[in-house]
Amino acid sequence: MKTTIVCVMGVAGAGKTTVGKLLASELGCEFLDGDTLHSAANIQKMTLGIPLADADRAPWLAAIHARVVEAVQQGQSLVMACSALKQHYRDALAMRVSITWVYLKASEELVHARLIARHHHFMKAEMLASQFADLEEPTEAIVIDAGVAPEVAVRKILTSLAHVSVQTG
Repeated sequence: MKTTIVCVMGVAGAGKTTVGKLLASELGCEFLDGDTLHSAANIQKMTLGIPLADADRAPWLAAIHARVVEAVQQGQSLVMACSALKQHYRDALAMRVSITWVYLKASEELVHARLIARHHHFMKAEMLASQFADLEEPTEAIVIDAGVAPEVAVRKILTSLAHVSVQTG
C-alpha cells in the first residue's frame, strides 16, 4: 500500500477529530490529533481565551511535522487533524513530504453551536472569530461541507482519495 498522509483541516469545531478518526479507521492507519502536541503554555493561553500568535504555533507545527516525517520514513500512512489555518502553516507541515489536504468548510454559525455544546476542551467559542480571521482557505484540497454527517464526509473523502490515487498513480 502506498504511504498516504492526510491532514483534515479547518477551524475549531469543524469536526476534524471526528472525521479524522473515522477516516484513519477506514484507511487502517494511525490517527494523530494535532491538539495533543500543543505545549502547556499554548493550552493555557487558549484556555484563557487568548488566541495564539504565529510564534506560539511554530513549535507546535514543527512537532506535528516531525511526526509526519517519522510516518513517511517508516512507510506508514497517517491521518492527522490540524487546523492548518494559514498557507504558511500548511507549507511548514508539508516541507519535503506530500500531504493530501481535506478542508472541512464550515459556517461560523455551525461551529459556534458546536463549540458552545462542547465541554472539557480548551478551545472556547469566544475564540472562534480569531480562527475565521486567520483562515486562508486552501486552493488545493478536498473540500467537504462540515455540516454533513461524519460518515458521509468520510465516504466523500475516500472517493476523492481514490480519484487522486488513480490520477497520480
